[in-house]
Amino acid sequence: MVSVGQHENIEILSYGEVEEVSGYVGNFKVKVRKRARYVNEDLCTGCGLCQEKCPAKNILSEFDAGIGTRKAIYMPFAQAVPRVPVIDTENCIWFQKGKCGACQKLCPRGAVDFEQEDEVVELDVGTIIVATGFDLFDPIRAPEYGYDRLDNVLTSLEFERMINAAGPTGGKVLLKDGREPERVAILHCIGSRDERYNVYCSRVCCMWSLKFAHLVKEVTDAQIYELYIDMRSFGKGYEEFYKRLLKEGVIFIRGKGAEVTDVVEGPEEEGKLIVKCEDTLLGQLRRIPVDMVILSTGLEPRRDAVEVAHTFGLSRSADGFFLEKHPKLAPVETASDGVFIAGACQGPKDIPDTVAQAGAAAVVALGMMDKGRVALEPSIAQVNVERCSGCGECVMACPYSAIALVQGHAQVEETACKGCGTCVGHCLSRAITLLHFTDEQLVAEMRGALRLVEVA
Repeated sequence: MVSVGQHENIEILSYGEVEEVSGYVGNFKVKVRKRARYVNEDLCTGCGLCQEKCPAKNILSEFDAGIGTRKAIYMPFAQAVPRVPVIDTENCIWFQKGKCGACQKLCPRGAVDFEQEDEVVELDVGTIIVATGFDLFDPIRAPEYGYDRLDNVLTSLEFERMINAAGPTGGKVLLKDGREPERVAILHCIGSRDERYNVYCSRVCCMWSLKFAHLVKEVTDAQIYELYIDMRSFGKGYEEFYKRLLKEGVIFIRGKGAEVTDVVEGPEEEGKLIVKCEDTLLGQLRRIPVDMVILSTGLEPRRDAVEVAHTFGLSRSADGFFLEKHPKLAPVETASDGVFIAGACQGPKDIPDTVAQAGAAAVVALGMMDKGRVALEPSIAQVNVERCSGCGECVMACPYSAIALVQGHAQVEETACKGCGTCVGHCLSRAITLLHFTDEQLVAEMRGALRLVEVA
């Protein structure tokens, strides 16, 4: 990211959000709202003095997945580029009570600006790459696992921050009471491959579950249990890593964890979390007493995927991820020319696949701009101005925003039209036809296909 930030041809608009996209391939108009961070990017050196002196503390950190804390002025995530903090107005004493202002008084560069406002930036761009990522399944939706109800039940992201050397525990695996766990259970497929939530496989869960087991083994003497449906170690070197963990003494139980409870049935379970499961290899039900449970939560589309799809003119598959133009021939292109997708916004994938797809999207986007021309769809909508009533039904129906009302009648932007025919079906006055697919042509084709002979 540092290299990106220093590149002369790259402009980073951090802490911003795309509000509107109009136009078509080679001529997109994009409005980006840069939210006020109340710190001047040009003056701030990222020294961290403001964060050190801020009196508003013990606010749950989003970056640390809620297991660590931050101040009211904070760096949104590690290795942020640009390295400029943000003020959380909901917890800042100045914004709530009009007092304090310690960060502003102590900043040696005078970079803190409480009067800063949002800024709307308008851009002219030729192509767009959408890489909005994913959300993790919220295990609160699956109450049988006791998340947010039982102590020491963690999500994969929470454990990721715990085991990180720069995390809230300094890389130590600790229970709520500060002890090291003696037994840890890692449950696969939480929210994935489940008819109640998401039927698809999230792909990455098996391997990061194996990684967690290895990391716990490195820093503790805990016994590790991995509860899985199927072990899907599909990548380069992944199967070898799985076998390595077998040699390290990790216990693998083929059977999805059914429930996590604190209801004990014997002295050996006292003070433990009980993981219930069916061991399908042994053909028996099991109760496994452990100190810590890690839930390998699955990948889901971002919570704002509907709004993003509408903004950029994207289609979505049945599982909610953005839909590519063709899974094999055009895996990074979309139905909207000039708009490409990369990464887990298209579907669950690991880092190597994401990097490969990002490179492919960049190459295709650059190739299109270097070419200087695009091929249009042969079948596009046409408007009979004399019959058009200007009702606007087609404008609202068009999924590609290719139609606009001009001087009281509909007008089609040929470079944006994909010939889907939606506008034809919605036109009340039958003023819109699809080139090469008029009613007369379709009827003639059907007659030819059915070999009908007209009777005089």
